Amino acid sequence: MAEHLFDQVRPYLRRPVEERVAFIRSPRWIGYEKAVAAHRALDELLARPPTLRPPGLLLLGPYANGKTMIAERFAIMHFKDVQKLGKPQRVWVVQTREGAGLVHFHTAILHALRAPTSKTRDLVAKGEQIDLLFAQLMPRILIFDEFHNALRGRNRDVEAIFAYLRRLGREHDISPVLVGEVAVYDHVVATEEMSSRFALAAVPRWRYGDEFLSLLDSLEAALPLARASDLSEEAMARRLFAMSEGLIGELVRVVSEAAILAIRGGDEQITTRSVEALGHVPLSRRRGAPAREALL
Repeated sequence: MAEHLFDQVRPYLRRPVEERVAFIRSPRWIGYEKAVAAHRALDELLARPPTLRPPGLLLLGPYANGKTMIAERFAIMHFKDVQKLGKPQRVWVVQTREGAGLVHFHTAILHALRAPTSKTRDLVAKGEQIDLLFAQLMPRILIFDEFHNALRGRNRDVEAIFAYLRRLGREHDISPVLVGEVAVYDHVVATEEMSSRFALAAVPRWRYGDEFLSLLDSLEAALPLARASDLSEEAMARRLFAMSEGLIGELVRVVSEAAILAIRGGDEQITTRSVEALGHVPLSRRRGAPAREALL
């Protein structure tokens, strides 16, 4: 029964409806090729020997395409490993704050390290506090999520942040990982000095093809529906690709909501009709969508 499902998913067919819905809506890791490659690159940074010029990594791609999930899963896996082994944490995730400038940047780092912060804009004091924390914690990787937030401002503020990233490597042997959109790439490659410090782990939009069809099969196997939906069949696959516009975040959202409709409606199967019933508007068309016009 339910041979289209992963073994660990089948027991959920016997759970109450709301438990199945909660399972569908919970975050899930999809280990596709580029995500696994990004984790390998992060593993290499973690295992590298000490150096005065540590390499960094650019984890870049469009919005809603799984970059944060890749970075956070790596950090969580590392944290679980060090807890099990009783070793110190070496990977930290920094949520980059809006606005360019070192004050914003330092505040984001202090917040990530769970350090006390004040409202003061004393850049020297914040910098010294971070240096002391780095000397104690000895991080090996700092992952700066939404790094494009730091690029919105004056050129001198942006350059100060990149100069600080270089100092992180020279003085603390830290590899920076910059997670964001293509604007990050443009800023990094603007100078040979910065571009030579970063490898690229690209997470581009999906193209329609065998890899995308395999992704649909994996998604279907992870959703506790009693009947097979055949998401990778040509007509359904083409429709899902068009609705998601090649963005994995949008695809997971559409398929998950269609699965919830199928459970609550008793169909136990995603169909073209249930997908259309979502009224999903692709990301590129939301600016002029009827829902927006109704707000005016």
